[in-house]
Amino acid sequence: MRFIDLRSDTVTMPTDKMREAMCKAVVGDDVYGDDPTVKKLEEYSAQIVGKEDALFVPSGTFGNQLALFTHCKRGDEVILGDDCHIVAHEVGAASVIAGVNLRTLNSDKGVLDPLEIKSKIRKEDIHYPRTGLICVENAHSNGRVISIKNMKEVYEIGKEANIPIHLDGARVFNAAKYLDVDVKEITKYSDSVMFCLSKGLCAPVGSILAGSKEFIEKARKGRKLMGGGLRQAGFLAAAGIVSLEEMIERLKEDHENAIYLADELSKIDDINVYKDDVHINIVFFDISKIEHNPRQIAEKFYEKGIKVNPPEDGLMRFVTNYWVSKRDIDYVVDTFKDIIKK
Repeated sequence: MRFIDLRSDTVTMPTDKMREAMCKAVVGDDVYGDDPTVKKLEEYSAQIVGKEDALFVPSGTFGNQLALFTHCKRGDEVILGDDCHIVAHEVGAASVIAGVNLRTLNSDKGVLDPLEIKSKIRKEDIHYPRTGLICVENAHSNGRVISIKNMKEVYEIGKEANIPIHLDGARVFNAAKYLDVDVKEITKYSDSVMFCLSKGLCAPVGSILAGSKEFIEKARKGRKLMGGGLRQAGFLAAAGIVSLEEMIERLKEDHENAIYLADELSKIDDINVYKDDVHINIVFFDISKIEHNPRQIAEKFYEKGIKVNPPEDGLMRFVTNYWVSKRDIDYVVDTFKDIIKK
């Protein structure tokens, strides 16, 4: 049975071309620097985001935490939004791996106030930790895209205080498509950037951490320490190359499908769709006005061949991706109407 999976864009399966590339990949021991396919992916990734060098890592969380581990000293403080992925969905790893404090700021749907950031940078004082890093996220995991103006303002504050900026760019190519700019127009306002290959780009495994040559050289040793020194990783990197070559341009289709999904859901009584927040491929909507059992509603969808995450406090999230068509969306909406009716 084929399922329509709206839980996330991490559920995407590799395309036939990716599977063929993986099968034919020339590989070697990447810890020794012997894997030509990994090298090709890293060089291509650095070029795309306008950085000197890049490193293939197992996951987005791994890449973010490696960035913190590489930029910071133990006991440093990291300034970032209170609703960003590093804070909300990375298992408190910053305290375990990098040994840093997270100084969270109020986030306006992912947007950080540059003046508040500036006010929170620690002065030199025997009582204070050192501010070691500022982190931003674009696109934000709430589905909104942060303006280049805001990115630039935060970056300039970091430069003025000699504090590096790390960009959690898990969906940075989605952000670039929404803003209709080359991705470099976003990444140039960061010292390091992590982006995922295994979300909307459909690669089965992996993310990229990019930055200066000095930063990546240090991060490579940190990757080994964290258990990310893979061996014949070219099998995985081969799919990543295809994802960058072929899947970035089509992300607009996912965005268009998300808008269509939001429009159709909003026609259902008592559902409040956050249509203004649909910048990329993520649709949030409130069903708290509908009498429902959170676990049961996900089970009913599953019975109809649709995988969704159950609502949390009345809020649901659907994520469009390469394997979800407009016809699938029509079926999902009709199924939702039927579930509510019953």
